[in-house]
Amino acid sequence: MRRNALHNVHDKSDLAAEMVAAGARVGDFWALMKPRVMSLVVFSGFAGLYVAPGEIHPLIAAVAVLCIAVAAGASGAMNMWYDRDIDGIMSRTCGRPIPKGYVAPEQALAFGLALSAFSVMLMGLAVNVAAAALLAFTIFFYVVVYTIWLKRRTPQNIVIGGAAGAFPPMIGWAAVTGSIDWASLPLFALIFMWTPPHFWALALWRNPDYMRAGVPMMPVVAGMESTKKQMLLYTVLLAPVALAPVFLGVAGWVYGATAIVLNAGFIYRAWRVLRSDDLVWAKKMFGFSLVYLFLHFLVLMLDRAPGLVSLVRGTLAW
Repeated sequence: MRRNALHNVHDKSDLAAEMVAAGARVGDFWALMKPRVMSLVVFSGFAGLYVAPGEIHPLIAAVAVLCIAVAAGASGAMNMWYDRDIDGIMSRTCGRPIPKGYVAPEQALAFGLALSAFSVMLMGLAVNVAAAALLAFTIFFYVVVYTIWLKRRTPQNIVIGGAAGAFPPMIGWAAVTGSIDWASLPLFALIFMWTPPHFWALALWRNPDYMRAGVPMMPVVAGMESTKKQMLLYTVLLAPVALAPVFLGVAGWVYGATAIVLNAGFIYRAWRVLRSDDLVWAKKMFGFSLVYLFLHFLVLMLDRAPGLVSLVRGTLAW
């Protein structure tokens, strides 16, 4: 029986080796870049670029957004390279290209490093040094600080590591202004404070995955009840942070009104998660959190769009 099991293991490893040797498809490398995560990163980066004061040529703006997208994909590829051992254990990630044997680990690492170098050099040459430096730091923070250092060592991995996902609006802002301005910090703070309740909502209903993989996510270490309380606390603290762009002049009253409604909805869902014995509301909160962030940045851009305020006023007057 043991001999059969060993044969099965060898058969699977041989099959994986054959698949890698046959060559990975373009779609496999695309999957390495975490396109769903990349889309939100690119959108927030574009929002930071759009609302930043100053002028930028449309072609340069397109290059800046491309660099943010490529850098996000590079970070995703290197994250999958390092996490390949636990990705194969977790049901949420076992279908990724490396655990499936579609891409060899060394291919994923080389791919990520090449994309990182390309995105940072292009940003520096075509846009400006400030944006390139911040882009390079973001890649380093996500791969080294979050993935390699924090993720497997502390339940605060998402709290601290969330900074990596919060930098893109600042990068977009720096692409226009050529500097890292304090005025862009509210956009950073919005994503930074949003990340823990967003990710902990996922961790609640994926808790068995993290337990099997030995990743010290908050529900694994502190328990479900403590995690729910911290989620509610973060959503309450997030509300004034989300309104900070209004008080600092980065956004107007259209954004402000939308932020009030969205944050009330976020707090309500966190409260329902705390009061619920099952995980239905955790799933709902995770889904809402994605809409929450998307709408904040969408309305932020619409609020700064020419003629929007006069259009809304005219509609209300009519």
